[in-house]
Amino acid sequence: MGSTSRGPPPGPPAPPPPAPAEAGRSIASLQDQEEAEDYTLRLGREFGTEFEAYEFYLNYARKVGFTVRRGYANKNRKSGTISSSKYVCSREGFKALDKRTNRSKTPQPDTRTGCKACLTVRRNNGSAKYEVYGFEPKHNHPLFVPSCANPFQRTIVDIQSSEANTSSNVASACEPESRNYVLGDNAVTSIEWQCPLRTRRQREIKCGEAAALLNYLQYQSRADPLFYHAVQLDAEDKVANIFWADVKMITDFSQFGDVVSFDIVSGNNMDLRPFASFVGFDNYGETVVLGMALMYDRTVESFQWLFDTFLNAMSGRAPSTIFYRQDAYVGMAISTVMPDTSHALCTRHLKQTAKGNMNYLIQRGCDFMKEFKACINDYEEEMELFTSWEAMISKYSLHGNVWMQKVFEEKEKWARPYMKWTFSAGMKDTQLNERLHSDVQDYLRLDVDVTLFMRHLQKVVDNRRYIELEIEFSSRLKLADFKIRAPILLQASEAYTDMIFQLFQEEYEEFQSAYIVSRADSGPCREYIVAILDKERKHKVYGNPSEQTVSCSCRKFETLGFLCSHALKILDTMDIKYLPNRYILNRWTKYARRLTGPQIDGRKVQEDTTLEFSNRYQYLCPVFVRLVAKASECEESYRALEQCSIEMCKKVEGILRKQTSIDASASQPDVEDIQVSLSASATDNELEHAMNYSSNKRAKKTKKKGRKDKSQTRSCIKEWLQNKQKLQLEQPAMQFSMLDNHIQPGTDSEGLSSPFPMGQLHNEKMQPS
Repeated sequence: MGSTSRGPPPGPPAPPPPAPAEAGRSIASLQDQEEAEDYTLRLGREFGTEFEAYEFYLNYARKVGFTVRRGYANKNRKSGTISSSKYVCSREGFKALDKRTNRSKTPQPDTRTGCKACLTVRRNNGSAKYEVYGFEPKHNHPLFVPSCANPFQRTIVDIQSSEANTSSNVASACEPESRNYVLGDNAVTSIEWQCPLRTRRQREIKCGEAAALLNYLQYQSRADPLFYHAVQLDAEDKVANIFWADVKMITDFSQFGDVVSFDIVSGNNMDLRPFASFVGFDNYGETVVLGMALMYDRTVESFQWLFDTFLNAMSGRAPSTIFYRQDAYVGMAISTVMPDTSHALCTRHLKQTAKGNMNYLIQRGCDFMKEFKACINDYEEEMELFTSWEAMISKYSLHGNVWMQKVFEEKEKWARPYMKWTFSAGMKDTQLNERLHSDVQDYLRLDVDVTLFMRHLQKVVDNRRYIELEIEFSSRLKLADFKIRAPILLQASEAYTDMIFQLFQEEYEEFQSAYIVSRADSGPCREYIVAILDKERKHKVYGNPSEQTVSCSCRKFETLGFLCSHALKILDTMDIKYLPNRYILNRWTKYARRLTGPQIDGRKVQEDTTLEFSNRYQYLCPVFVRLVAKASECEESYRALEQCSIEMCKKVEGILRKQTSIDASASQPDVEDIQVSLSASATDNELEHAMNYSSNKRAKKTKKKGRKDKSQTRSCIKEWLQNKQKLQLEQPAMQFSMLDNHIQPGTDSEGLSSPFPMGQLHNEKMQPS
C-alpha cells in the first residue's frame, strides 16, 4: 500500500521522546476544569474523523492564544482517505527570501518565527479512527489573550456533523466553483473579492434551506433580469451569507440613499433567522427598503463582504451617513469599505443599553437617565457636552465604568456637537429597521419554512410600496394649509412635500419671533447674532446678499435639508423674499422620484411591471406639458405645434383602433374599457359622458353587492392590501383621469410652476462651511 505525501511517510512511529512538562498540560487555567477536560491533548487520543481532529486543534488554539494552518496531509493512493495529517502553528517556518523586497516601498511584514508547536494525527486501520501520535505544545513567540486569538472568529454553534454535512452538500450542488458569486441576468458571474471568508460560518443552515433560498432567488432573477443577489461561501464552500436587492430597491437608493439605516436581528436568539436590512425613507417620510440579507456569519470579514456587495449593487455609490447599533465589527467594516461615509449610532439603542447597564442607579430613583439623555439630545456645543458629561460621571462615581468610557470614546457618532456636521435627514435611530423586522417577526422562526419566510417578506415590502404610491397619489390632490400667506411659503408649498412643508412652515412661524442681537455689516459677507424670543440660546449667522447665501451655526440645513428660522430672518433682512434654488433640496421635493428611472448596464429600469399604463402616462405627460409651455411663447411655434398635434392625434387614433380591433376579436370588450378605447380627438362632452357612464356602471354593481358608496381609488387600495392578485386594471385609468384633471397648464407633472423648474434644483452633497 503506497501513498502520495507532502510530508514524512506515515510508517510505524518512532518511540516517542520523553514528553516535556507542557506536553500533558491541560488548559485548566483558561477554562473551568470540566470544560478543560474536553480540550486535554495527550498521545493516543482518538478522533472519529480527520476533520474532527483539525477542528479540535482549532478550538484548542483559540483558547490557548494562537492560530493554526495545515502542515501536510498524506492520502492513501487506493482508497483516497487521509492516512496522516499535521497541523502547525501559523508562525511555523520562515518567510522565503524575496528579491523584490528591497525594491518594494511597503514590503509585507515577516510574521513567521520558526515555531515548532504542532499536532500530528494518524489513521488507525484497525479502528478506522485518527489518533494523536505527535504533539508539541511549546511556542517560541508570545501568545495572544485567549479571547483575542483571532478577532475574525466567534463562538461556533455546535450541531450534529451529519446534519451539517447534509445541508452543505445540498447547498454545494447549487454553487459554482468560485467562492463568491452574483446571480443575475439569468447567468452566473464570478466575482473576486479582496477578503474572502477564511473561517467556517458561525451558524448552520437547516437541511435543504440553502438550496431553497438559491432556487427562490434564481426564480426572482428569471422574473426580473435586473434582480441582484450575491452569495458568500465560507472556508468549506458552504453558504455563509446571502444578499439581494430588486430593481425598486436600487431605484430608491439612487433617489433616497443619502442616509441609510442598517440593522440585523439580534444574533443572541438562535431561534430566529439572522435577517439584516438596509432601509431609508423617501420624500414623504415613508420607509423604503434598500437591500436585505441573511447573515449566518457575523465576523468583520462577513460584514465587509456585505457592505462591499451592497455598494456593488448600488453602482458603487456609498451613502453619506449610515446608522447602526453599537457594534465594533459593523463599525470596522463600514470604515474599511466606505471610508467617506459618516457613522451614526442608534441613540435609541444607546439609551436602552444604558438602562440595562445602569439599572442599579435607576433603582435608587436618581436622575441618571435624564442627564444621560440630555448629553445626547440637548447640548450643541462641545464644551457644554464635556462639562455636563464630566459632572454626570463625578456625580455617580462612574470613572471606572468601562461601558461609559467606550460610549464617550464614540461621541462623534451620537453627540449633537459632532452630528450637526453630518447630513442625517432627521434620522436618529434604526427604528425603521425594527418596524420592518416586526412585520416579519412571526416568520423569522427557524421552524417556519424558508420559502414561506421569503414570500411573506416580499408581501410586506410590496404592501409598503403600495402605501408609498397611495400617499404620493393622494398628496397631489391636497392643497397646502397656510398659516401665513407669504411668498416664500407659496414657493415652498409648490416645491416641498406636505411633510417637509409643515416643518418649514414651523420654522417660518418661529422666524416671526426672531431678532438680531448684533451685526457686522462690513465686507461682502455679513455676520449676525440671532436669537428667538423666550429662548436663551443665540446663533451666529453669515449672509452674503450679492450671492444670496446664508449659513447658520445651528446647521439645520446641513443636517436636515431645509433652512432654519435664524437663516430665514437674515434672508428677510437682506430683502430676499424667495428661497434661492440651492436651498431647495431635490430630496424633499414632490418630484424627487424621477420620471425616468436609473439605468443598469444600459437598460432602463422598470420598477413595477403591473403599473405600465401609469408609468407611460407619468413619463409622457410632463414632456408634453413642457412642450406646450414653450410653444405658447410665440405665435409661430404655437401654430407649428397645433399642426403637429392634429397629425399626431390621427396617428395615435389609428394605432388605438387597430389595437382595439385585435382585442375585440379575442373577447367582447367590457363597458369599463370605454375610457381606454376613446379616440384621442374625442370632444370634452363625449369624454365626460363616457366617464360618467363607466362610473355609474361601477356604482350600480357596488350597490347591488350591498357595499357602501366609497371612492373607487380607496376601495382598490384596500382590496390590494388584502390580496395583491385582485388589483383591478381600472385603477391606472382612475389615476389617469384624476391626474389629468389635477395638472394645470403651465406647470410640470408635479404641479410646480415655471419659476422653479426641475433642472435648477440642487441635490449637492453638503459640506461643512
